[in-house]
Amino acid sequence: QVQLVESGGGLVQAGGSLRLSCVASGMKFSINSMGWYRQAPGKQRELVARISSGGGTNYADSVKGRFTISRDNAKNTVYLQMNSLKLEDTAVYYCNNMDMGYWGKGTLVTVSL
Repeated sequence: QVQLVESGGGLVQAGGSLRLSCVASGMKFSINSMGWYRQAPGKQRELVARISSGGGTNYADSVKGRFTISRDNAKNTVYLQMNSLKLEDTAVYYCNNMDMGYWGKGTLVTVSL
């Protein structure tokens, strides 16, 4: 059974940090590119960061220098370290297997003053 399960969301003050995790099962995780997307209220889902099977990364301009995506193939897990969080980072964050099109159910990140 294919599953992507996100965790680590929550309420954080502006300027704070959170680390999101996404555990994959039922897929050949190590050979797939993985991505983190987010969807804020009233907005379209957008790509935040991606990591290739080889570890190459790309980021949305809005998060460059603040967010870091990484993966641990031994644990079938992809991470999103989020630092210097801003109010506009508030969204539901989704994990995505970019090669197979699988999605997790999302985890809510709320940034407050």
